Amino acid sequence: MSSPILAAVVLAAGGGRRYGMPKALVEYGGSLLVERAVATAREVCDPVLVVLGAQAVDVWRAADLSGATVLANEDWETGMASSLRTGLDGLRGYPARVDAALVTLVDMPGMTVDALRRMAEHASPDALAVATYDGVRGHPVLLGREHWAGVIETATGDEGARRYLAAHDVSEVDCTGLADPADLDVPPPGVPSAP
Repeated sequence: MSSPILAAVVLAAGGGRRYGMPKALVEYGGSLLVERAVATAREVCDPVLVVLGAQAVDVWRAADLSGATVLANEDWETGMASSLRTGLDGLRGYPARVDAALVTLVDMPGMTVDALRRMAEHASPDALAVATYDGVRGHPVLLGREHWAGVIETATGDEGARRYLAAHDVSEVDCTGLADPADLDVPPPGVPSAP
């Protein structure tokens, strides 16, 4: 039996209202957040899709997104759900059959290959799993192909897949100590919010 084909969907379309700029364009540790997210995902997943929205052309020009398929979310202002739908729709139309998608966020610079690998161990067409950190649910989220239509149908606003996950049996995968689940909602002290 062959291993399931696991894709990554990196959600990087937001405008970063609280941050003051799109987080995809934020430099962190010598690279853009979107570059870090894509590079980390590429270590575990193939294919990697990155969903851009706010200032998409600027991000595309500034970032090294080698090895990723770039999707544009024209409805990015409506919230994360539109980016999730864009990514999953992109996978449904992908040339090769993908069994599951690992959904990651651009604003989590502490995400690691180890955490993604731990989640990847659960990949299958019927997978539905979330990472937990000290018992608290977070990202990444693993969505098996059998769940994509339901997630697309129920995702609204900034909730992403939350409504769908609440209505289904979800596996929790302990990633405590493997990654820092904190997201960058505002610039750290002393870091400017605009380039």
